[in-house]
Amino acid sequence: QVQLVESGGGSVQSGGSLKLSCAASGYTHSSYCMGWFRQAPGKEREGVAVIDSDGATIYVDSVKGRFTISQDNAKNTLYLQMNSLKPEDTAMYYCAAGRAYYSAYSGFYCLRLPNAYDYWGQGTQVTVSS
Repeated sequence: QVQLVESGGGSVQSGGSLKLSCAASGYTHSSYCMGWFRQAPGKEREGVAVIDSDGATIYVDSVKGRFTISQDNAKNTLYLQMNSLKPEDTAMYYCAAGRAYYSAYSGFYCLRLPNAYDYWGQGTQVTVSS
């Protein structure tokens, strides 16, 4: 059984930093995608950053240069370092995992679409005040 447990959310002022963690267990696919998603009230869930089993990353434009996704395979933990936080980053942040897609042209790759992911954590709230 796959379990994803997020931690590290909280309240910070604009310009501050937070580091989210996601402890994963039970996921056995060798080619996988893991990602951080967020959902603000009244808005659709969006993919913030995803990473594949080889460490390749994809970011939404609004967080490029400010957020960094990483993984520690020995600890089965996914991280999201968030710097220069803005009020518009306020949302519930979710960790997700799913199998990587494959094409003969590009090999294995990940998508930033929520419906491409099968397993989800319970979420951790991030609130940024101005």
